[in-house]
Amino acid sequence: MAYASQTAVHEKKSAALSSVVAAVFLTVMKAVVGVMTGSLGLLAEAAHSGLDLVAASVTWFAVRWSDQPADREHPFGHGKIENLSALFETVLLLGTCAWIVWEAVRRLVHRHVEIETTIWAFLVVAISIIVDVHRSRTLYAAARKHHSQALEADALHFSTDIWSSVVVFVGLGLVAVSRVLGPQWSWLARADAVAALGVAMIVVVISARLGWRSIAALLDAAPVGLGERIGDLVVTVPGVRSATPPRVRQSGAAVFVDLTIAVDRAASLEEAHRIATDAQEAIERFVPRADVVVHVDPVRPQDELLPDTVIAIAARLGLRAHSISLHEVRDQAVLDLHVELPAHVTLRDAHDSVDRLERAIREELPEILTIHTHIEPVARPVGQILPLDTDAAGEWRERIIGLTAGVAGVRGCTDCRLSAGENGLDVILYCQANPELTVEEAHSLAHAVEERVRAAVGVVGSMLVHIEPFEEPVS
Repeated sequence: MAYASQTAVHEKKSAALSSVVAAVFLTVMKAVVGVMTGSLGLLAEAAHSGLDLVAASVTWFAVRWSDQPADREHPFGHGKIENLSALFETVLLLGTCAWIVWEAVRRLVHRHVEIETTIWAFLVVAISIIVDVHRSRTLYAAARKHHSQALEADALHFSTDIWSSVVVFVGLGLVAVSRVLGPQWSWLARADAVAALGVAMIVVVISARLGWRSIAALLDAAPVGLGERIGDLVVTVPGVRSATPPRVRQSGAAVFVDLTIAVDRAASLEEAHRIATDAQEAIERFVPRADVVVHVDPVRPQDELLPDTVIAIAARLGLRAHSISLHEVRDQAVLDLHVELPAHVTLRDAHDSVDRLERAIREELPEILTIHTHIEPVARPVGQILPLDTDAAGEWRERIIGLTAGVAGVRGCTDCRLSAGENGLDVILYCQANPELTVEEAHSLAHAVEERVRAAVGVVGSMLVHIEPFEEPVS
């Protein structure tokens, strides 16, 4: 899992701490001027800012703890602390709204409060708007840069404070206008309470949004549209045939992604691992702070060759197959193959294993009606090559090279390596031939050399004939 750098943690903490300082300043200023003027809208703003202070403090602590590395009790990290912080902030905001609505209704219906619209009241609200604009921008920038849900929730919260302060400013203005216009416009004095209701409605809407997002994150809901975008990205990675819809969930700034990709089953373990790593890195570049788990499923490609298909089926059953060939007998497809099994397995168990293999082949390749299987022990690992006596090796080498001179097409031998094998004399022979020969002709020539040597030297065990192009000597 990719954790935030020390620079990122410091920037997030600084943004959260600056929000706390701003909240302290605004709360004190609004409360003092609100008491002096008797403005419910301003007192509502002061109470709102007081809860902002609590919310900003909680966000600050959440940011500090959410970036702690995973431990034994929290193997997926501590990112959910940010989501809990946002949910706690929602509860505080809804509580504030309930008090504001209750007091506003009382003033509109039952009691009259004389509001003093001094220059200080307007100045406080104007300063509040300026401070909220600055800190919401600062928090938004940090939230986008470091993908912090707690900072984003805080920024969204304070951006709504701007509009609520505007509503209070307008309410105070209407009260001031009513006094200038005369008693017949006294009903405008109630605009302060109406402004408070406006503040409450704005906060309710934003709180509901914040609360829903926090609950969704705590319930591991996938970020909207992210899974589809990740799926579209993964299938563009070379080697990925297809991908299942990824499972995505968010915990604070971290995003956890689980998905399964389909890879050609003929790919080696190394190739499949490389493709999975490429897919993981592509997701991590697209989604910063992503914790990605990629599972690989082998699939049969449409252009898969028959030997690869049979080898893959055998591997699925824990068997090894080789020498695979397909031919036609009386208009029927016939498959011949060799199957390797451990040497200690009984014939009964070996036959059962081969039967399962043949059934699996017919299920996947129904056009094959007849299968001929040769059972043999698993090839032993290559042991140490035993050297021959120097004099004996020299005699055998001269004899074998001399035998190749009678094979048409051979222009000489450059090397002959001999060793004592389990079944006789193991031979590796390097011969030269016309560079214009085809691969098929070169293979036939190597076969002719091997047959001639085996016919003349009865002690040959394994033999490998390497044909290389003849190079004309430079004059």
